[in-house]
Amino acid sequence: MRAHPRRPLTPLPLIVAIAQVVGTQGTQGNQVRSAGLMRVALDPPGYALLLAGPLALLARRRHPVLTMVATMVVTCVFLVMRYSYGPVFISPVIAIHNAVVTGHRRAAWLASGLLYGFFTVYTTLFIALPIPAWYHNLAVAAFIGVVLAVSEYARARKERLMEHTRVEREEARRQASEERLTMAQELHDVLGHNISLIHVQASTALYLIDDHPEQARAALTTIKQASKEVLTEMRSVLAVLRDGPPRSPAAGLDRLGELIERSGLPVTTRVTGEARTLTSGTELAGYRVVQEALTNVARHAPGASVTVALEYGPRELLIRVTDSGGTAPGESLGGGNGIPGMRERATALGGTLTAEHHGAGFRVEARLPIPEEKT
Repeated sequence: MRAHPRRPLTPLPLIVAIAQVVGTQGTQGNQVRSAGLMRVALDPPGYALLLAGPLALLARRRHPVLTMVATMVVTCVFLVMRYSYGPVFISPVIAIHNAVVTGHRRAAWLASGLLYGFFTVYTTLFIALPIPAWYHNLAVAAFIGVVLAVSEYARARKERLMEHTRVEREEARRQASEERLTMAQELHDVLGHNISLIHVQASTALYLIDDHPEQARAALTTIKQASKEVLTEMRSVLAVLRDGPPRSPAAGLDRLGELIERSGLPVTTRVTGEARTLTSGTELAGYRVVQEALTNVARHAPGASVTVALEYGPRELLIRVTDSGGTAPGESLGGGNGIPGMRERATALGGTLTAEHHGAGFRVEARLPIPEEKT
């Protein structure tokens, strides 16, 4: 048997019922004895009307407009039957407030206008008041206006809170999407570089294993290191999904030496300017640009020599990877997103990236802005 969820108790109708009954009993004495007011004492129909309004409030969440109309009708009948003025107005006030807050503004304002019209006609034509009728009607209009104003303020505040919550949820969803895209890009770069390197070195090992076993051993050693590196970096990226920030340090320009050594390519490195530690985003983007460029050389231009140049300027880091062109046909491993991915990384940081043929080879050049140091 499935248990139905229990709805929270709503004591408001009960509190209103007690307040209306007890309050009317306390105020009716003077009004019944007043010859001018000509009010009558409560009887069973009067008590029933006092309880009908709070009873209608039970449906205020599902049927706010119907509840508002019911409480107003009950209140008008109560007054027409000449029962005492008093807390009977609590029910319609709550119903009007609820209708406005739940978005039924037009119905609430129209019903409030009709209720004011009833009071005006009733007090002007059918009963004698100890005060001028216009003064009474002005007070009723002010009271209804205050109720509507407070209700409108509560509605606006509720909408602002809902909008704020919606914006926060959208922002959290957007950040989650960006994080997923970032992790996908990281996995692409890590897998693309290392799998390509493993493929190239495996081909080299197979070619040299019979005639040059020592060189084949070096290629296999490179494969071992690359496979270990790809596993380490994959764990680091995927750990974000499970444990939050990765425990191992993020890849940066300080690890270019390891990257170049694993590539197995003849690489010459040149660094000009004042080398310094940059922001983590710039360091990672620079590392990935060089990584992808070396992957492309190993894949498409085997036998090429490579020059990696880093130029540190006061406001910009220039990364230039140039190869001399392959001495053997490159292997096609299918289309990829290497260059577009590098360009996206540079653009995300406010930089630029170009990739074009240079002589017999190819050149990748990235310009990454360096934020000013705060003093």
